[in-house]
Amino acid sequence: MGFGRFLVKRIINMVIVLFFTLLITIILVGPTMDNILKLSVEQECRAEANNLKFPTADDRNNWVDTCITTKIHTVGLDEPWYSPKRLGFALLKIMSLDFGRAYFLISDTGSADVADIILERLPRTVLLFTTSTAIISVIGLYLGAFSASKVGSVIDKMVSTFAVISSSFPLWWTGMLMILVFAFVYSVFPASATPLVAASDPGYIPALLYHMALPLITIVLVGFGGWAYIVRNFVIGILNEDYIMVKRAEGIPEKKVIYSHALKNAAPPIITVLALGLSASIGGAIISEAVFNWPGMGKLYFDAINVLDIPVIIGLTYITTLLFLISIFIADLMYGLFDPRVKIG
Repeated sequence: MGFGRFLVKRIINMVIVLFFTLLITIILVGPTMDNILKLSVEQECRAEANNLKFPTADDRNNWVDTCITTKIHTVGLDEPWYSPKRLGFALLKIMSLDFGRAYFLISDTGSADVADIILERLPRTVLLFTTSTAIISVIGLYLGAFSASKVGSVIDKMVSTFAVISSSFPLWWTGMLMILVFAFVYSVFPASATPLVAASDPGYIPALLYHMALPLITIVLVGFGGWAYIVRNFVIGILNEDYIMVKRAEGIPEKKVIYSHALKNAAPPIITVLALGLSASIGGAIISEAVFNWPGMGKLYFDAINVLDIPVIIGLTYITTLLFLISIFIADLMYGLFDPRVKIG
C-alpha cells in the first residue's frame, strides 16, 4: 500500500469514528436535551408574558400556551429528537463546530457561545498536559533506556519499584496530598490552580504559570515512573536482537548502542504509547483539573455535567474525540515513517 493510500485510509477511519461517536453522544443525551429545550422555551415565554399586561389570568395563560406552541414549532421541537430531520441537522451543525449556546455556563468574557467557552479553556488544558507529557517523556526515555542497560541492577530495581508504587496511587489522591502539603502545610504553592488575576490583565500569563506549577509537578511525579518502565521493557526487547549484538561486536560504545540504535528502533511503539497517553490525558482531565481547580476543558466538563449543560457536554465530547483521533493519526504517520512495513501491511 502506498503512503498516499495509507493516509486516505486513516482519514476515512477518523471521519467514521468521529461520526459514530457524535451520533452515540446525541442518542444518549437526546431525550434530556429535548426536555431542557422545551423547558427553556417555556421559561422564555413566561418571562415575556411578565412584561405584558393581560385582562385576566386566563388570557395570560392562553398567550403563554400559544407562545410555547409557536416557538416549539419554529425551532422544530414538535418533531421527536430522533427524527431524521432533527438528527441530521444536529450532526451537521456539530461537525461544522457550531455547538450553539450554553444553557448555564459562560466564558470569562461573558460569552454564552459554546465554541467561545471551549476555545477559551482548550489552550490551558493543552498547556498543562502537553508540558507534563513532554517532561515525562524526556525523563522516562532516558531513565528507561538507562535502566534497560542495567537489567537486574539496583537502579533497575528502583525504577521498577517506583513505577509500581507511582502507578498504584490515583492522580486525584496524589493531587489532594500535594495540595495539603505544599499549599496548606508549607504554603509554597496556591491551593487553587485558577489565578485570581483577570484574563485580560498583563500579569495573567505569569500568574497562570505559577498556579500551574503544583498540578504539573504532581502529574510528572505520578507519570514518569510508569513511562520509564514501559520504555525499559521496549528497549530490553530490542537489546536482545541480533543486530544489537553485531553493533557491540563492532566495538561501538555502549551508550551509542543504547541511545542511538536500540532507542531509535524502539521508537514506533514508544511513539504510539506516547500519542495515546497524551490524548488520553487531555480527554481524561476531568478529575485532575477538578481537584486542582485548573481552568481547562476537564474542569469545564465537570461543571457542565454538574449543571447538565448539554450543548457544552456535546461540544466537549466532539472536541475531545477530535483531539484523540488527531493524536492517533499523527502517531500513525510517524509509525509509518519509522517502520515502512506499516505502509505495505
